[in-house]
Amino acid sequence: MPEIRNPNLESQGSGGSGPGGGDFRSLILFTFLALAGLMVYQYFQKPAANAPASQTQNQQAQQQSQQQAVQPPTAAPTQGGGTSSTSIAGPVATVTASSETTTTIENEKFQITFTNKGAQVEHWILKGFTDSSGKPLDMVQQQAASRFGLPLSLFTYDSGLTAQLNTALYQASATGQLLAPNTVSFHYAAGGLDVVKSFSFDTSYVVSVHVDVKRDGIPVRALVAWPAGLGDMEEFLAANGKRTTFLVPTQSQLAWSVDGKQDTMAAKKVSGDATLDQSFEYASVMDLYFAAAFMPEAPSRATVVTIHHTIDLPGDLSDPNSAKKPADVIGLAVGDQSGDTQLRLYAGPKETSILNSIHAIGADGKPTGESLASLIQYGWWGIIAKPLYLALRALHNMMGPGKYNWGWAIIIVTVIFNLVLLPTRIWTMKSSLKMMRIQPRLDGIKKKYANLKINDPKRADMQAEQMAIMKEEGVNMYGGCLPMLLQMPLFFAYYRVLLNAVELRQAHWFWLTDLSMPDPLHLLPILIIGTMFFVQFITPSPGMDPAQRRMMAIMMPAIMGFTLWHFASGLALYWITGNIINVIMQVAINRSKIGKEMHEIALRRAAKKAGNKSGNVSQRVIQGRR
Repeated sequence: MPEIRNPNLESQGSGGSGPGGGDFRSLILFTFLALAGLMVYQYFQKPAANAPASQTQNQQAQQQSQQQAVQPPTAAPTQGGGTSSTSIAGPVATVTASSETTTTIENEKFQITFTNKGAQVEHWILKGFTDSSGKPLDMVQQQAASRFGLPLSLFTYDSGLTAQLNTALYQASATGQLLAPNTVSFHYAAGGLDVVKSFSFDTSYVVSVHVDVKRDGIPVRALVAWPAGLGDMEEFLAANGKRTTFLVPTQSQLAWSVDGKQDTMAAKKVSGDATLDQSFEYASVMDLYFAAAFMPEAPSRATVVTIHHTIDLPGDLSDPNSAKKPADVIGLAVGDQSGDTQLRLYAGPKETSILNSIHAIGADGKPTGESLASLIQYGWWGIIAKPLYLALRALHNMMGPGKYNWGWAIIIVTVIFNLVLLPTRIWTMKSSLKMMRIQPRLDGIKKKYANLKINDPKRADMQAEQMAIMKEEGVNMYGGCLPMLLQMPLFFAYYRVLLNAVELRQAHWFWLTDLSMPDPLHLLPILIIGTMFFVQFITPSPGMDPAQRRMMAIMMPAIMGFTLWHFASGLALYWITGNIINVIMQVAINRSKIGKEMHEIALRRAAKKAGNKSGNVSQRVIQGRR
């Protein structure tokens, strides 16, 4: 864990005698132990590819920048944009409220409720979104926030000061109900401490934040925090309300962009109270579908503190008496090294069209930098998942508003994809027919080497002869796997889209109330098992051992059905649509000239095997009579 130093305290010389100075030998010993610990940590833990360097990795530069941030500048900017003298100010007049009040800001996208106690957010309701129980979605995770802090609270390196800033009664510029565009400010002053928190709102999800904290006229590095996760965290939902996130490291993550390079970090890997001073275009806490992203107005002076807590929850949330399990709760605090923090905060859905329109501050000092689109994590399958999402969205928009349109879009894209794959299926059947024609020759070679043991080197000669015949006839023994192999990339791409496209969250399709959640009645997985078994049954499998074929006919449907039993119903809808198309195509192929010839060859082989078996039985009977 990176060392946390208080940039608001002036550093003293190594030979200082006060409690802040320490003795030189102790400092040398501590430094040696810290470096040894760092080397051990780095040896056992491989850092993330593009993770921002921690304070321990840049210790000297961090300490220098923090010490510089402590020293008051020649002229510090005031809230109005002017400058103020750096000399120690006189006593500050007390500014405080007599009682707790609330201020609610509302536009078409959100309803945010502030309390003047700490000038922080109690509720951040996103309009148009609901939680798993059907209530309006609150971005504030109430259970975690009650323990670890509310959004837009302040973080400092002095726990006493932090507590004072987040419990004081601020004077609000307005109370009650307000409509955006609007600005609300909160002011608190007492005992030499002077705090102004201003928030500006427009018609979007973005909120402009300005925080200025001074103590005895000296700027204090106070960071704006989102300390306790997001309101839709499924770690706090019962098991039947969770999504299966196979191949996804965690639902809660930190994401950031430093000097144009984006990366993420899973909740379990986040260090608590780690200070990072780098050029952050944005830093965000997010989950699958929503994010709270801070965008500093001066990225070159940005400072970020990562927050990591755990909260013990019942293993089965529907049973409060079940065994407790720790759940990760992560957050961020973002500010300016100068102590005068100005930033923008996006708190809303991870919707592609919205995130593409929101940009961090660029080199020109304007919002022309990196967009927030990289918050949507498609992973390695992004090369397929992104075009797939765009195709689904285009079809949905073409069909217009409709309750079931996302489901129909999935079906239409699947039909188009399978029609594109039709030539490969026909090619596979032609290859299978050729295999059936040469099967007697392959069996003859197999019979020739029948007396060899499994580990006999001459068995390689048998395989070489069989491969030579197949090459001569243009047969690919793995041709039957081609359609399945081509479907799997789309399968994983659908999976990533359903886990990242907020539009598909709670999208309906008949009895499916949420295409990103498992089928509540499990009808689709049952149909998948049945249709896959039927396709296996009617598809010719030349050269395959009958026992092996029976095993595949049972095992493959069972595996896919069990897998999709717990996965997103939208994924099951894609697979069952493909299965129905496969049944129709296979029936049509079986009735074609190719299919009829394959059927005749199969009947002849079956009759021959039956005759051989009856002949063997007769011979054994005659021998027995003798």
